[in-house]
Amino acid sequence: MTAFTFNTTKSVICEPGAIRKLGAIVKEQIGKRVLIVTDPGLIKAGLLTSATDSLDQAGVEYQVFDGVVADPPVAVVEAALAEARAANIDGVIGFGGGSSMDIAKLIALLMGGGEKLDDIYGVGMAKGQRLPLIQIPTTAGTGSEVTPISIITVGEAEKKGVVAPQLLPDVALLDAELTLGLPAPVTAATGVDSMVHAIESYTSASANNNPVSRTLAREALRLLGANIETAVKDGRNVQARSNMLLGAMLAGQAFANSPVAAVHALAYPIGGIFHVPHGLSNALVLPHVMRFNADACADAYATLAPDAFPDLASVPETQRVDEFINRLEALSADIGLEQTLREVGIGESDLPVMAADAMKQTRLLVNNPRDVSEADALAIYQAAY
Repeated sequence: MTAFTFNTTKSVICEPGAIRKLGAIVKEQIGKRVLIVTDPGLIKAGLLTSATDSLDQAGVEYQVFDGVVADPPVAVVEAALAEARAANIDGVIGFGGGSSMDIAKLIALLMGGGEKLDDIYGVGMAKGQRLPLIQIPTTAGTGSEVTPISIITVGEAEKKGVVAPQLLPDVALLDAELTLGLPAPVTAATGVDSMVHAIESYTSASANNNPVSRTLAREALRLLGANIETAVKDGRNVQARSNMLLGAMLAGQAFANSPVAAVHALAYPIGGIFHVPHGLSNALVLPHVMRFNADACADAYATLAPDAFPDLASVPETQRVDEFINRLEALSADIGLEQTLREVGIGESDLPVMAADAMKQTRLLVNNPRDVSEADALAIYQAAY
């Protein structure tokens, strides 16, 4: 066995209705004053009320920052940081999707360590400690509640990441009741995002690809594959929602330690330039990247196929890889996701710009099981167009 390192969130609470315990958890883990980082959509939907009611009952003071947007720019970090400083907080709660949780991580780190954002981009550049941090996902997608990664948009469209072990939160609170009202398109896109995390983690060329991550990735695919259609088509199904949340978290734990690769690298320009949701961006390129990678990791794909689609266990291995990719593509269509880049407003003349932009994602491309050139990226985009 090769040496590896595996890190994850210290405490995971997975229970429908667990949000009602938040006040007691905050008093124990954080203190008296917290900043809640969320987005205006969740405020409008009334989802935050259960959290603030619990904090009120526990006597915890809180300030709500609800300025998070999709693909959050640096300005959002700066605005949230200003509110955190003014409130003199003891800790941070991230409440929402990946964007809210990513901003919460950065606020906890920048408040705790006193560093500047410009100095901590990249892997392992942050040196300071963070304030206590609790993450509460309201989508089954990013797995940000168990990853040491925060992604923001710099300038017009460039995605940059802060990757540091300090970003792993103290508590991940998974309450399926918070996801019951999630619209079907969001459920579909975030669910496929989680499946991508599991697939790319399992096949990652990272030197830290490890047996723990691979085991988690396979269990994540089993949960996600068995429940995504039910969660999309019967959104009030608590069991399916719980299984999706757990699957997304397990996939997050997997790729936090055995990192993702070309699917994400090619998805980032789609989201950064055209503001397509991250999960959908991944779904649009997933089958085409997998076909590109197939010769390099056929055995791995053949192993994963029955985890997502159990009936593929009876398909001969020589045919199983192609069938796996085709089934993933069909699943994406069946749950209502767009299937081509042109459907999300991308023009054919945009593809070369996107291919050049994808090449900036060296942190991700290095993990791909097959080297990706700019010409390869363009060909993949053309196949997805």
